[in-house]
Amino acid sequence: MNEIRQIEAAQMKSSLDEFRIGDTVKVHFKIVEGTTERIQIYEGLVIAVKNSRTGKTFTVRKNSYGVGVERIFPVHSPRIAGVEVTRAGKVRRSKLYYIREKIGKGAKIKELLGPKAARSRAVVAPPVAAVQEPAANT
Repeated sequence: MNEIRQIEAAQMKSSLDEFRIGDTVKVHFKIVEGTTERIQIYEGLVIAVKNSRTGKTFTVRKNSYGVGVERIFPVHSPRIAGVEVTRAGKVRRSKLYYIREKIGKGAKIKELLGPKAARSRAVVAPPVAAVQEPAANT
């Protein structure tokens, strides 16, 4: 059992992006096409988060040409380059499955304003290694 925990610990990401249910996010997802690799952005509303150590997932829903599209992303996947919160949402539920039946303005989530929104929008930048410039020979 301890060996399984060690393998899971090796696969987990050390820095996680902070987002909550109800937030509108941009998920930067790596796509491999042959030998090339590119990043595609999937923007939508986070309607669910399921917690299970390395199996932690979140569901993002968006409307594409009038059709609702949902995609489930694993949090610890190496294919996720990052998650950017564009708008913090004000919700009172942990799962927003009721949004599936809503149309138009009814499917909108109110924006979270004030100090709670500022806390959820705080972006933690990764540490940048100091670059040493070569000494000038005179």
